[in-house]
Amino acid sequence: MTTPFDEDPNKHRVGFLGGLRSSFFTGIVVILPIALTIWLVWTLIGWVDGFVLPLVPSTIQPEKYIGINLRGVGLIIFLVFTVLVGWIAKGLIGRSLLRFAEDLVDRMPVVRSIYSGVKQIAETVFAQSERSFEKACLIEYPRRGIWAIGFISTTAKGEVAESAATTNGLVSVFVPTTPNPTSGFLLFFPKDDIIELEMSVEDAAKLVISAGLVYPNPKDPSVPEGS
Repeated sequence: MTTPFDEDPNKHRVGFLGGLRSSFFTGIVVILPIALTIWLVWTLIGWVDGFVLPLVPSTIQPEKYIGINLRGVGLIIFLVFTVLVGWIAKGLIGRSLLRFAEDLVDRMPVVRSIYSGVKQIAETVFAQSERSFEKACLIEYPRRGIWAIGFISTTAKGEVAESAATTNGLVSVFVPTTPNPTSGFLLFFPKDDIIELEMSVEDAAKLVISAGLVYPNPKDPSVPEGS
């Protein structure tokens, strides 16, 4: 029998278990991103090694001389080979050989389509790094009164700009989807209908990926007051 002055033993038990549970989930939040990042990098390096090392002659493979399989050797070979090919391709002889090879590919119906598609993707992702999103913005989409995050890419040009009935010019805006920002919609808005944000493109992307859960630090001077 307990009196009103006796402490409830279940109170300490629940508090102790609650503290353990809170610490466990905090540990998961800390460990999971680190472990997942290490696993992804380790897996990617192993995938590159598995692709590159079989192409290297067995007489010059490092494993033959050191006796162990060092992960990352294939990645280093791939990086050196890629830099070497890029250096040769920028030269006069390399450009001539590349032009000759592309002329041959253009004569092959199926191969031509595959090569041109892959080349266009590679040039967009790697060779044209200066063509990135300029700023993050707010636009009213899909209707007035509903706002969405967008990324300003370029000012509309050519037939698109000439055909639109606007006097202030059009701006191409990429509106990403959540949680996968690599898919979305290409929309053209009049400049007056776009509100440019002070937050960086990276912070805006985090906001989209997290479905509105991760906002930029309000103490960051790059973030406007009141946001």
